[in-house]
Amino acid sequence: HADVGGQAPGSMSLATEIYQEGLVVPPVKLLEAGKMNVDLLRLILANVRTPAEREGDLRAQLAANHRGVQRLQALVDPVGRAPLFTWMAELIGYAERATRTQIANLPEGRYAAEDVLDDDGVDPSPVLLQVAVEIQGDHAVVDFAGSSAQRRGGVNAVYAITVSAVMYVFRSLIGAEVPFNSGCLRPITIHAPAGSVLNAEPPAAVAAGNVETSQRIVDVLLRALSSAAPGRIPAASQGTMNNVTIGGYHPETGEPYTYYETIAGGAGGHPRRAGASAIHTHMTNTLNTPVEALEFTYPLRVQRYAIRRGSGGAGRQPGGDGVIREIELLAPATVSLLTDRRRSAPYGLDGGESGSPGRNILSEGVESVELLGKAKVEVSPGACLRIETPGGGGHGPTRG
Repeated sequence: HADVGGQAPGSMSLATEIYQEGLVVPPVKLLEAGKMNVDLLRLILANVRTPAEREGDLRAQLAANHRGVQRLQALVDPVGRAPLFTWMAELIGYAERATRTQIANLPEGRYAAEDVLDDDGVDPSPVLLQVAVEIQGDHAVVDFAGSSAQRRGGVNAVYAITVSAVMYVFRSLIGAEVPFNSGCLRPITIHAPAGSVLNAEPPAAVAAGNVETSQRIVDVLLRALSSAAPGRIPAASQGTMNNVTIGGYHPETGEPYTYYETIAGGAGGHPRRAGASAIHTHMTNTLNTPVEALEFTYPLRVQRYAIRRGSGGAGRQPGGDGVIREIELLAPATVSLLTDRRRSAPYGLDGGESGSPGRNILSEGVESVELLGKAKVEVSPGACLRIETPGGGGHGPTRG
């Protein structure tokens, strides 16, 4: 959802507690026995800036779930519940066996690494992530002890985000096409201290924990496993989603709008191939917004969209390049940024060089200022926001 309320359009601002990030909805039923809870829907829509869009999204989610019910019922009808549940259990068991086999192929031992987020958006000091991976036969223990305590800014991750990022990394190591289900997690024990930035407690702000800290969990875990699986682990990719939210009132209709996108960057060089340029990597799970769609819908104009040549780290297998995206604002607006790798660079591996950090630049008239990685600014018509995304790290020493 592009906006769920909170202190800034897009709900992705410099919050210091979760209440500033938007409406908090506990587990309640929006639909029960086929009947819409109209009062709950009205409550939600009264707390967002673009209620028509949000209602459309919620109804689309309901429709998707309804379709899921139909398709599951179509599986049950021919055979009954018992055989279907047996097959479901077998799929989970198959994923578990595949994961255990992959872990068992790694050398036993302890593999450690650390990395940092640039800051939390409030305190300028880096946010430390530490991990130690213990391989014990076909079981892995992933311990994040030593990572920073939860911070005032919104880079805190809830435990589920940490688990998801760990599961993603180990699932990527399997290689074969196996179901992505809870069986992948059974051979892995995860420790993330309560009250840390990777297992934050309420009322911590957590929006950037989902979109930015998840990326760094992947980075630090891959770095640790690169010693256990040489020849299989890439250097760091851009390590950020480059979250941009822009909101205000449309000058033609007077209606509020919110625009949210993530921007691609460089992938890390792999032992067997160069990193891809201008691509979304790891936890991003999104694609770019086409220029035509953006300009048609919002009072925005894309002035430039190009590959950021030379931003990938050098190496035998170089890192991919990031992108440059320049957006002109045609009406007054609030711009919020949740980005990272603006101070720290995506690391190279095995002698490869780091990728270039990203940059955020705001130009108004003849004046240009470099914005912090996490920022909220009010801008005037004609201002231009330039996002230069990081390149991926290189892998292996440069030949010659």
